[in-house]
Amino acid sequence: MAKNQPKTVPSYELEQSARAAGASIICGIDEAGRGPLAGPVYAAAVVLPDGLDIPGLNDSKKLTPKKRDILFDLIREQAEDYCVASASVEEIDTLNILQATFLAMRRAAEGLHNPPDYALVDGNKDPGLLIATETVIKGDARSMSVAAASILAKVSRDRYMLEMAEQYPEYQFEKHKGYGTKLHYQMLANYGPSPIHRRTFLRNLEEHVARLQQEESKR
Repeated sequence: MAKNQPKTVPSYELEQSARAAGASIICGIDEAGRGPLAGPVYAAAVVLPDGLDIPGLNDSKKLTPKKRDILFDLIREQAEDYCVASASVEEIDTLNILQATFLAMRRAAEGLHNPPDYALVDGNKDPGLLIATETVIKGDARSMSVAAASILAKVSRDRYMLEMAEQYPEYQFEKHKGYGTKLHYQMLANYGPSPIHRRTFLRNLEEHVARLQQEESKR
């Protein structure tokens, strides 16, 4: 492995470095749902006991839904502290998705029972926490705390979208969780936006619908 190349399996290396520099309560933070056309954006903050071994813990995107559900429960049972928060569709449309994501991250960090003094945040942008923050590219594949946060955020958002699938069955949210799939755009063409759609994400809706209709006419 080349020097400084990011690891593909999460470890406690970043947490231990922060602890060696004087931090005592270190949380990992990640988000879920920046890209979808519908639903809130979620974020989670997690504080794990130093060296806790949770077999199979990894970046949520590399895991099956069943494995994420199992790890979701294990993380909540074994974490020293955790908080899941969100920013609403209205906040996304008002602030923009990046700032709404930062808002969800701040809410997650501030919702911890014991205030952390150091945060490992997935990505390369600082969300503006009031504590020392280290942004980590591919953090959910490098840090155990961030990987745990990615799972709590992802599972929480997916479960919310399953609830919305019952409330708005015509959109079939259970199949795409709000992401811009061909099926989702077809449902938007049929029914128009629902109350949980992000209006700022649908500015090109007519263009997408026209493309779908053109594809269908060629069949």
